[in-house]
Amino acid sequence: MSEAEIIDDARAFLRANLSGTIGFDGEFVPIKFVITPDGALIAPVMVAMLRSFDVVIFVPREDDAAMQLQVTLEEITDSGLNAAGCDRWRIYHGEPEDVRWARFMIDAAKFDGRMYDGLVLMEPNRLADIEAGICKRVNAEMRDALRNACKFIAKVDIEDPRLVGIDPFGFDVRGRFDIIRLEAIPLIADESDAITAIAELAQIAANKVDPAN
Repeated sequence: MSEAEIIDDARAFLRANLSGTIGFDGEFVPIKFVITPDGALIAPVMVAMLRSFDVVIFVPREDDAAMQLQVTLEEITDSGLNAAGCDRWRIYHGEPEDVRWARFMIDAAKFDGRMYDGLVLMEPNRLADIEAGICKRVNAEMRDALRNACKFIAKVDIEDPRLVGIDPFGFDVRGRFDIIRLEAIPLIADESDAITAIAELAQIAANKVDPAN
């Protein structure tokens, strides 16, 4: 695997896993976050997190290993420049329990035995400008395809799926209780790629063909 592929693997993992555990001052609590178009993270937070100087987010994976993100928090409000990011969190995760918000800058990361500069993982979403339009089109015209892809590929049966996010590595679909991730292979470069990828995922589901084969 090339260096670029290794970095893309780490980026794809983070994009596909928007929850974990946040550690600060000896405390560990669950956290859910979203990724902004410029690559930073946004989440509702406790006051104690904002006051801590050593904050780490642990993003788990199936083999019990975890991506570790050393982060710096900046308190924000859910209005003005950061309103869209906070609204995105609500779309993904519902209404927050905490009323304060923070923007997280990734200082450094550890994943799969490698260390990464935080800026490497904070890659801007190249599809941000067309994301809303693609979501609107898919939700209006390809709901059955989306439902079938979630049911067979992600093994989640969603009665009313909603595409809420797109990045080069895949699609975020809102179900009844959580966000379902559909991986895109190959990477998505534009709207045409996105529509084609959804259609192909649906076809895979219809044919019951393993996408890895």
